[in-house]
Amino acid sequence: MIVRTLEACRQTDRLVKSSTWDSCRLLLKNDDVGFSFHITTLYTGTETPMHYQNHFEAVYIISGEGELENLDDGKVHTLAPGTLYVLDKHDRHILRAHKEITCACVFNPPLNGKEVHDASGAYPLEAEVIES
Repeated sequence: MIVRTLEACRQTDRLVKSSTWDSCRLLLKNDDVGFSFHITTLYTGTETPMHYQNHFEAVYIISGEGELENLDDGKVHTLAPGTLYVLDKHDRHILRAHKEITCACVFNPPLNGKEVHDASGAYPLEAEVIES
């Protein structure tokens, strides 16, 4: 059994920061459950282009407001608490946070821990591991 708290994880190297977001990685590949689970905060007024070529991601919006633009078809979706979106086709997208967004994210395959977006907006398939 694995039991962790968000606040405890935020005090470790499981908290990964970027210029537009931070992500607390509560479950990672080395936890051996087949997915990783993160609580991510997207900062107010930011825009983050992403393209997860190596991963599938499900995102549930807990709080905040923003929009998700699909760069392949141009559709823009409103993000608000209670919204779920799934990047099931390795979709190229931009996430805009109008008010700070907190979301729960699940990745398959699971992340190792220290991933940040590369120039294409992807996470590498294998990255530096955070020890349990």
